[in-house]
Amino acid sequence: MIGGRSWIGLASVAALLLLWFGVTATGLVSAGRFPSPADFWLSLTQISLRGYAGGGLLAHALQSVKLVVMGFLVAIATGVPLGLWMGWDRRAEAAINPVFLIIRPIPPLAWIPLAILWLGLGDGAKIMVIWFAAFVPSVINAYAGVRNIDRPIIEAAQMLGTPRWRMITEIIAPAAAPMIFTGLRLSLQASWTTLVAAELVGALAGIGFVLNMAQQDIYPGMILVGMVTVGVLGWATTAALSLAERRALAWNVAGRD
Repeated sequence: MIGGRSWIGLASVAALLLLWFGVTATGLVSAGRFPSPADFWLSLTQISLRGYAGGGLLAHALQSVKLVVMGFLVAIATGVPLGLWMGWDRRAEAAINPVFLIIRPIPPLAWIPLAILWLGLGDGAKIMVIWFAAFVPSVINAYAGVRNIDRPIIEAAQMLGTPRWRMITEIIAPAAAPMIFTGLRLSLQASWTTLVAAELVGALAGIGFVLNMAQQDIYPGMILVGMVTVGVLGWATTAALSLAERRALAWNVAGRD
């Protein structure tokens, strides 16, 4: 059964579609500047059935999803443990945090020249750029999650003689998990935001490559298809992550409800 919030969301989408149709059908916005719904549909049909930029929509989408997932997984595999370590060990924080504070403000796209220099024009360079974009939020939120744990909980576990490994895996990580998942959502969003720019350089497939080719061809309909595809893929992967969060943190979700 659709709830009230869902109806509001559907109404907003419907209003946006009507506005899109209205401004393009009446000529307020020319087709050369923004495509009409008919132009969008024709472009979607073309890339889905006949292909564009060397492949079909599914092939381009799968390439982009592969890059995002790989970069995201590497980021959380390195960023979350580092954030937990910095939050738990003051000496580790003192040693690592100054370097992290220097690296953190560097935009992910600034790493593209070095990524290409080190890894060439293949997928490795793109994964590196996505990794950096997703790495920073995962570190920050894992660190914050540890620091927000009530100190008496840790002190009680220490008084009971809890081994260090059990302390981390059974107390620190579960208590910090809500903040960690917040960081994962931000990391996933950053991955998709960076993907398109990463694929603009040296790519032979992917949604970013489609956008680049459509821009060169002055093809507004295909540009919008690429933009909508990124939005849909980002929404789908975020929904999958939210489902994983609800299952992993059922106790926290139930508490909020």
